Amino acid sequence: MPDLVLLSTGGTIATTSTEAGRVVGVDAKTLLRSAEGHWDSGAVRVRALDVKRLVSFAATTEDVLDLARAVRAASAEADGIVVTHGTDSMEEAAFLVSLTHEGEVPVVFTGAQRPFDDTAPDGPRNLASALRWAASSEARGTGVSVVFDDKVLPVVGVRKVHTLALSAFAAPGRGPIATVDEAGVRLHARPSVAPALLSLDVERLPRVDVIGQYLGADAVALEAALACGARGLVVAGFGAGNTAPDVTEACLALLDEGFPVAVASRVGSGAVLGLYSGGGADLLRAGAIPAGDLSPWQTRLLLAAALTRTAGQDGPGTVETCRRWLEQVGAVAR
Repeated sequence: MPDLVLLSTGGTIATTSTEAGRVVGVDAKTLLRSAEGHWDSGAVRVRALDVKRLVSFAATTEDVLDLARAVRAASAEADGIVVTHGTDSMEEAAFLVSLTHEGEVPVVFTGAQRPFDDTAPDGPRNLASALRWAASSEARGTGVSVVFDDKVLPVVGVRKVHTLALSAFAAPGRGPIATVDEAGVRLHARPSVAPALLSLDVERLPRVDVIGQYLGADAVALEAALACGARGLVVAGFGAGNTAPDVTEACLALLDEGFPVAVASRVGSGAVLGLYSGGGADLLRAGAIPAGDLSPWQTRLLLAAALTRTAGQDGPGTVETCRRWLEQVGAVAR
């Protein structure tokens, strides 16, 4: 009989409605009981633990590093781990945990779009699906994944794609790796497992800022990030990774000094390529890191993790660490 650990961190799945808005108040054991009618709970042993009780937009990277340590501890005694988490920052939290996770034990994130006390909550079914996936032999060795609306999504490239719909998450360009529903657990593809890059001895990530691109953008946000101590930058570029002229010029100056700059896209899917002179072509030629299909927010965490491994080295060491990682997960061409 598989042994699972359920780690609850709060989020909408654990909220109830009040006059002031939704508040977290439902504990892990209550969440587990709510899922019992949606799966054969007698076939699996589950230990339910509360790690945090937060709405995920209030979480910090330090909170997620604490969660990663709880995942590491649970991995020593469990066949699978399920994490209930708020959807607002789930794609980032799951990705950051994946950068610390090693071994064959699957780690599965899930949550809800509707609160616990909704007349038709989606949390119980999502949780049951996550538990079924974590307990299955197919999940072994798949690293960290996100289960939502019957779909199992790879952590690399996963995004929240709708503010309210029950089918809130997707991994554009990668698709679901499995389905969990009344027909059972069906594996469609083996995901590219994110290699561990971050030590859990790290207490705080280096500052990396995301610089958004928009019509008429200048370099003010970039300069402010540097003034606040940023050790790396991610540009959320137009299209396939283009930047406004002032931003291009500022990034080229930083790259010339060996400062790490990554280029992601503000578009919801597709690769980053150096196609246009004056924009992405200039940046990638100068050594910027193309983030592939990672969102700007996941790219930020990758760059921060790489910086912890190359402390005391030059910028090229950080860049090479990111490039090698991105190649390993199929985010960029080898």
